[in-house]
Amino acid sequence: MHKRRGRVVEVETLEEFDRRMSGGVTSMTGWHLQSIDLSGRSDELHRVRVAGALFLGCTFAPGDEDDVRTRGAIVFPVVPDVPVDTYRGTLYSPAELYDTAPYDACLDARVYAWSKQPPDLDVTLAQALHDHAIDNALGSWRTGRRLVGVMGGHALQRGEPAYADAANLGQLLAADCTVATGGGPGAMEAANLGAWMAKRTTDDLQSALTKLAEAPGFRPDIGEWAAAAFDVLEEFPDGTSSLGIPTWHYGHEPPNAFASSIAKYFRNATREAILLQVCDAGIVFLPGAGGTVQEIFQDACENYYADESSVAPMVLVGVEHWTRTVPAWPLLGALAAGRPMEPHVHLVDTVEEAAELVLRLPQP
Repeated sequence: MHKRRGRVVEVETLEEFDRRMSGGVTSMTGWHLQSIDLSGRSDELHRVRVAGALFLGCTFAPGDEDDVRTRGAIVFPVVPDVPVDTYRGTLYSPAELYDTAPYDACLDARVYAWSKQPPDLDVTLAQALHDHAIDNALGSWRTGRRLVGVMGGHALQRGEPAYADAANLGQLLAADCTVATGGGPGAMEAANLGAWMAKRTTDDLQSALTKLAEAPGFRPDIGEWAAAAFDVLEEFPDGTSSLGIPTWHYGHEPPNAFASSIAKYFRNATREAILLQVCDAGIVFLPGAGGTVQEIFQDACENYYADESSVAPMVLVGVEHWTRTVPAWPLLGALAAGRPMEPHVHLVDTVEEAAELVLRLPQP
């Protein structure tokens, strides 16, 4: 489907290109074409005006790239020797990132290894272009969705009671919202699992949890850990969609397979800001440590300076954890006092309470 933005027409697939061309257009002025193989469309390119068109990482038949440049188009070439499509128009799927076994050979691992090389101009340019493309794809994907974030520790193991709690939370929230997480292991995986199983019974969810517990963590074998997840997906297909937003900055922490759509970034700072920004229905913070505390106060800072219409609810789960073990709640309460955010900040003891709070809030 092509998308209009003012005089701009974004074309992200060959099918979109053919559909537009079949209408007898004579000019591509204002078209933005992204990562399309046009090597078989020389006749179409030659017959229309291309001045003002923008080609991002497209493939051309010999001579066509120079021809459209000469006639006034702007062409951003493919950056060489990059394992990712820097101009991709969609989010990743789990199957795309885990495209082959063993894990060291799959796309996710290859990209992480490539990202660790010394950052020359081509590397930094490719990463920036890729993250910009993911931004655009995520913007399209989230249209019409009400997103609720679930944050929590990556070290949580399958089989632990807290993992089951996070899965239960994801299942409850997905009844009315789209669940979004950091896309990694631990509590993030559990919440995406629960969301995937939103239309299944509690017995089905328990069965999935039992199977996953046979491979409790991604260390020492990411392949075995991921394979257990794909086995569950095969047994329980056609689940409810959810979002994961991981980063290759933490490439040693693999993405979980239960986030059906994955916005994976190179820059962690960009990823963290986007993750908090997209959760318009609020964020539930499960017990965690340094990373979760950072997310709490990064979110709190946004809410602290927001007007009341822009405040997103914050729900911390675990009274003992957030008041004694990691006493973030007293500081958060002090910051919220007297601000528009104060009535939107909550501390509860169970995931059921957290889900009830989020789901009863009015939709924006």
